[in-house]
Amino acid sequence: MRTVEQILTLMGGASAAAAHCGVGTEAIRKWRQARAIPPRHWPAVLAATGLSLEDLPRADADPLPHSNPEPSMTPAPNAPQADAVPEGATACLVLGNGQVIWGRGFGATGRKVGEVCFNTGMTGYQETLTDPSYAGQIISFTFPHIGNVGANPEDIESITPAARGLVVKVDVTEPSNYRATRDLDDWLKSHGIPGISGVDTRALTAMIRDAGAPNGVICHAPDGKFDLTALRAEAAGWPGLEGMDLAKDVSCRQSYKWDEALWAWGQGYSKQAAPKHKVVAIDYGAKRNILRCLADAGCEVTVVPATATAEEILRHGPDGVFLSNGPGDPAATGEYAVPAIQGVLDAGKPIFGICLGHQLLSLALGAKTYKLDRGHRGANQPVKDLATGKVEITSQNHGFAVDDKSLPEGVRVTHVSLFDGSNEGIACEEKKAFSVQYHPEASPGPSDSHYLFHRFTEMMSKAG
Repeated sequence: MRTVEQILTLMGGASAAAAHCGVGTEAIRKWRQARAIPPRHWPAVLAATGLSLEDLPRADADPLPHSNPEPSMTPAPNAPQADAVPEGATACLVLGNGQVIWGRGFGATGRKVGEVCFNTGMTGYQETLTDPSYAGQIISFTFPHIGNVGANPEDIESITPAARGLVVKVDVTEPSNYRATRDLDDWLKSHGIPGISGVDTRALTAMIRDAGAPNGVICHAPDGKFDLTALRAEAAGWPGLEGMDLAKDVSCRQSYKWDEALWAWGQGYSKQAAPKHKVVAIDYGAKRNILRCLADAGCEVTVVPATATAEEILRHGPDGVFLSNGPGDPAATGEYAVPAIQGVLDAGKPIFGICLGHQLLSLALGAKTYKLDRGHRGANQPVKDLATGKVEITSQNHGFAVDDKSLPEGVRVTHVSLFDGSNEGIACEEKKAFSVQYHPEASPGPSDSHYLFHRFTEMMSKAG
């Protein structure tokens, strides 16, 4: 077995190892501290060094084969008391390494498996839970008072929530907001989403920050009975989001028109009655408020399924094409999306993409994407516009990113994250295409990024 230091030397040093594995040097410091390499990075390490699995250093107290111990919020899985259900526990979160986190259940009963991620937003939990980009994910909210404003039929981004569960610190209380029509617990039950409260979400966030987003199973059992063996096996066996195409699962099944525009206090949502541009929006998991922003900017919007071909898209005679947000691995979705986008580019139609749409446009132009260790999820993400030097406070939800180094000639970086320097936007003037990684419609700034929708309409006007 080789030591971490020996392996880092074989990989060309800490910086080279970080680049090979798609992590920052802080993660390498954690490897040295733990004297072990997390299993998620083994394939990259093996490819870079030519070593075998037997050569890789593991932690001395692995609770399960090929797992890495992480900061403990409950007794280690191999401790005698670990499988004893604490008094009052009606829910648990079982991670892929076998660790069990106990709490109190709410929402739907049963269990769901997915990737455990954290969201740093202080408001908008209903919009987050209904954002199709969270398909396949269990969301841990860092803000403790989730549920305090209840739920209502207006603050949704899709009719059917795609998130698989939620983790919170404080028990959900009765709502205290004039717009609430039901409490969060009842709303979750109606959508089959289980929740767990009483969790040290700060410790869970720190664990994800340092070790990456783990797979997990959230289980709500009011009788306090849990088959931990089965739950551990399900968490360890889930394949993860890398290589997973989820856009098909959340996309519409047939084309439809959209004319609802932005919300105003005391008036609700308006309607677009005099559009100036025809836009086809490809639905990879589109948020409703993005479509509203397009309509508000003067667009007649036709939404088409994620699998629509270039011919089917162009048949609508659009002035421009919008590529929506969505969940999953862009490389997997790109198998069918990239040829369609390339067909639209060849037709000379202006293109605007957001989130997954940004990644798919980048792939169509010849770039590559990679999975982030922890992703960007929250409403306080600073992004710098390289053209103006201005910093936008943005809302984000993505676990994959575009590799700047892979961008071909003629495609330039327009925006960068001030958290980690990752790509947040590109533009290709020759193809009349641009995209951003963040969500300009979510308004955390509150209107820092709305100019992007008008940039799209201006591009369509110039294209004639």
